[in-house]
Amino acid sequence: QVQLVESGGGLVQAGGSLRLSCAASGSISSINAMGWFRQAPGKQRELVASITSGGNTNYADSVKGRFTIPRDNAKNTVYLQMNSLKPEDTAVYYCNAQIRPTMGSRYLEVWGQGTLVTVSS
Repeated sequence: QVQLVESGGGLVQAGGSLRLSCAASGSISSINAMGWFRQAPGKQRELVASITSGGNTNYADSVKGRFTIPRDNAKNTVYLQMNSLKPEDTAVYYCNAQIRPTMGSRYLEVWGQGTLVTVSS
């Protein structure tokens, strides 16, 4: 069984920074893309940023220039560095990854439990 464990959420003032971490654990053969999604109250879940195993990144327009998504393949971990935070960034942030278990031939889509980020004005 594989899982994603997130950490790093919390309360921050507008203009501040936070770094989220997401570590994959379990019997893992390989990990393809990893990413971060967020869901604000009353809104649909949306992609924030993603990164392939080769390091290609993709960002939502609303976070370009403020957020980055570094990845440590040796640690099976992805981060979300969030700078210049705005109140509209307030949401539950979810980690997502495409993971192939050691006992399996296909990639599974795995979600973390979510971590709350609150940005005060």
